[in-house]
Amino acid sequence: MRDSRFIAIHRGGQLQKEHHYLLMNWACLCAEHVLPLFGEKIDEHLLNALRIGKAWTYSKATVGDARKAAVLSHAIARESVNPVSIAVARAVGHAVATAHCADHSLGGAIYALKAVKFSGRSVFEERVWQNEHLEDEIKELILSARTVKEQGFRDLREFILL
Repeated sequence: MRDSRFIAIHRGGQLQKEHHYLLMNWACLCAEHVLPLFGEKIDEHLLNALRIGKAWTYSKATVGDARKAAVLSHAIARESVNPVSIAVARAVGHAVATAHCADHSLGGAIYALKAVKFSGRSVFEERVWQNEHLEDEIKELILSARTVKEQGFRDLREFILL
């Protein structure tokens, strides 16, 4: 069952549109922060997906545009063999999918942490960076919901402050 705090008011949930936009911006920031880990040449589709995600927050792209970009990002992940590249592409895919389902913002941040873990960098430092970039209006929502979401990511538990 989905957390009703991530369901838009017009769909019977509690999430205000402004907060949905903040979730998208934060998720895109998290994905963008690890994008350089993708490899020497960043796939243009991932860059475009992030542009679409940001455009959605200004009503310059549709939910359909964002879903297509998210699906393409996940296809890039499936085609990759490098665990870092896979996690980066999934971070982008989940971030952009936030337009469709706001709780995908959590997945964008978690996959960004996975990319950092697989690259041998500090997950703790990345987590601190993510927290510092949370807007006050969505901070409590993210902090309270993320612990539950992270339970499904066993390989991260020992590296993340729960």
